[in-house]
Amino acid sequence: VSGSLVPEHPTGSRLPDLGPRGEGWVVLQVALLLAVFGAAAWGPPWPSALRVIVRTAGIAGLTAGAALALAGSRTLGRALTPLPKPAADASLRDEGAYRLVRHPIYGGVMMMAFGGSLLGSPAALLPAALLILLFEGKRLREERWLSDRYPEYTAYRERVPRRFLPFLW
Repeated sequence: VSGSLVPEHPTGSRLPDLGPRGEGWVVLQVALLLAVFGAAAWGPPWPSALRVIVRTAGIAGLTAGAALALAGSRTLGRALTPLPKPAADASLRDEGAYRLVRHPIYGGVMMMAFGGSLLGSPAALLPAALLILLFEGKRLREERWLSDRYPEYTAYRERVPRRFLPFLW
């Protein structure tokens, strides 16, 4: 039902708007990111036998995630917003990182959250996993708005099947 607070998604799931442009999704995202980095900073350390491995993987995750998020941000330019509903003057982007994945910034933030968890504490893995669930919901809500706004979004979605991480997911 167009314009309702809880739109019907093509999969049959119902996702809330959480505000006129999805502000609530951003509030939840910020809360989970704070939980990830808080748990990483103050949670129990990784066992000493694993520290070199998890720290190396953490640095790789932070670096790759930052590169992916930056690439997506640069492609969006002035249209960049944390809100899932596109701005009135925005256009659909399908170049740069958006040729490889539909949501490179979300993928990059997820990688950075897991990288931070690996650098800090295993306690941070739970909020990082919850962040993935949140981004999946936010993606579904955003894609509904994108489909409503841009008729060509369906073709783009078929052309770019990966949601978050190039060549993987």
